[in-house]
Amino acid sequence: MRFEVRALKGSEGLVSLTLEAPDAAAAVAQAQASGMAVLSARPRRAFPSLARPFEPRFPLTLFSQELVALLEAGLSLPETIETMVEKESRADVRALVSGLRDRLFEGRSFSQALEAQPQVFPPLYVASVRAAERTGDLPEALRRFIAYQDRIDAVRRRIVSSSIYPLVLFAAGGLVTLFLLGYVVPRFSAIYADSGRDLPWMSRLLLEWGELINRHGWGIAGALLAVFVGLVLFRARLAAGAIALLARIPLIGSRMLVYHLARIYRTLAMLLRGGIPIVTALGMIGGLLPADLRERLAIARQRMREGAGISGALGGAGLTTPVAARMLRVGERSGDMAEMMERIAVFHDDELSRWVDWFTRLFEPLLMALIGLVIGVIVLLLYLPIFELAGSLQ
Repeated sequence: MRFEVRALKGSEGLVSLTLEAPDAAAAVAQAQASGMAVLSARPRRAFPSLARPFEPRFPLTLFSQELVALLEAGLSLPETIETMVEKESRADVRALVSGLRDRLFEGRSFSQALEAQPQVFPPLYVASVRAAERTGDLPEALRRFIAYQDRIDAVRRRIVSSSIYPLVLFAAGGLVTLFLLGYVVPRFSAIYADSGRDLPWMSRLLLEWGELINRHGWGIAGALLAVFVGLVLFRARLAAGAIALLARIPLIGSRMLVYHLARIYRTLAMLLRGGIPIVTALGMIGGLLPADLRERLAIARQRMREGAGISGALGGAGLTTPVAARMLRVGERSGDMAEMMERIAVFHDDELSRWVDWFTRLFEPLLMALIGLVIGVIVLLLYLPIFELAGSLQ
């Protein structure tokens, strides 16, 4: 079976390769034997599947919350995992947790058991657990990850919820426009054809479009369906392309940078609190970022290896804002860099939330006005010959 593996490889940075292996754990082992830090390993599909968007994901946050609750109740780690296997009703989750239990009984550490499932447990999660195994405080490490994931999800939900209403407006406007062009316009076209009058050029063009849609309705519907299926199948590539295109727009691109910077600082804060050195932490978060920011991160990491301070290295690589640069310098003087990075992330999250609210309040009325204008122009062009006829009768 073939697996697509994404990993960090020395000076080359992020690499993608295809490996032949019996399972994901074997593919990860092959990549690690070559000196790579594996980020993910997924089965390679001959063709994208339509079912993937509807496949339930592993509930990582819920899994972590249950793990913390059972560990704090006094159960040992093997007993905790065994209890979670017994109570699990979903077959796929039960099989995955059973695999963790089996690896623990084989004598592996918990971080090694998690590392064998990279498609479920991200490198940040595994690193947090590995650091906690050295300190002996696994529940605290899991609580930090849960808090981190909750904050990331809250920002993501805010952005997604703000985009739902504009998308619904756009879809409704498109359906109304198609209904007018495909059903109403051809009826008017038949009436005007029987009248024998010359029509204005714009009205004639609209009627021709309506007749075209009416004659080839099934073909157009099939084309729209094919476009929808293509969007579902290749959503990841299309989303990456759309994000790259939006990043080139100055107004949106600057806010996307703020979003990524907040994620960088929050992730670094969590890893630093877990006892992971800053240089190591910078190497672990590259997979969370787009390609251009990964390059900047590599530059900052190299400068830190050469002895530069955190604020100087991140600022020189373009990974700070004026506020973040000042707060990083304060953190270097106080010695509590993890707390300062968390404050920077909170500040940028609040700034991004305010901008999203402002942009939504501005964009929604503009979109409604555009949809109304398009529908109004169609209706006006339909009735324009009638207005001219009424004027000639007067």
